[in-house]
Amino acid sequence: MESNQMDIIKLILGSSPVVISVLILLIFGSIISWAIILNRTFYTKKTNENNEHFLKIYYSNENLRDIFLKSEELPFSPFKAMFLEGYKELEKIESKLGDKVYDHFKDFGFGTIERALKKGVNESQISMNSLLSTLASIGSIAPFVGLFGTVWGIINSFRGLSTGGATLDAVAPGIAEALIATAIGLITAIPAVWFYNKFQYENSKINLKMETFGEGFLNNVERNLDEEK
Repeated sequence: MESNQMDIIKLILGSSPVVISVLILLIFGSIISWAIILNRTFYTKKTNENNEHFLKIYYSNENLRDIFLKSEELPFSPFKAMFLEGYKELEKIESKLGDKVYDHFKDFGFGTIERALKKGVNESQISMNSLLSTLASIGSIAPFVGLFGTVWGIINSFRGLSTGGATLDAVAPGIAEALIATAIGLITAIPAVWFYNKFQYENSKINLKMETFGEGFLNNVERNLDEEK
């Protein structure tokens, strides 16, 4: 290695205050990004496990009351949230109408239950999408922050030229600053964008499963009403 070869760490430490500020901001954004990625990865895994646990109870019991009692203390899952909202709404209607509940649904349909299920879906989506907007913001903003550091480094390079020392030694530090800022901006943005798309895909799969579960729940309610008739 040549003695005059640029050391990246020394180059960073010797950068202008503006570039150093940009690098610190990008590193801070990267730390936040990875914290969100780890949080959402654990959350998605746990949510899928909780969904499977709830579905085992749901499909092994035909009576809605039994399902409610066995699943009430389970940890959060989107399916459980939908079931609880739908079941509680059904109980309210049954307690109010008594033996006329079958005629009520026959005449007016299951609109009230569907809206209750939708409430459970919305609550689940709020939980599933938590922090993803921050991850998306980091992924979209980081390249521009790095670009700002790039522009500033190029400006410093031209300042070196303006002093009359149009040599590689005069312009290289500023160009290196620019490249470092660009690289760190991309290193921060790429994982954030990739994992954001991954989590969105996982959430979309859960949303489709929730839609299917909602249809199945309405069928289950109808069967229970037919048996109680």
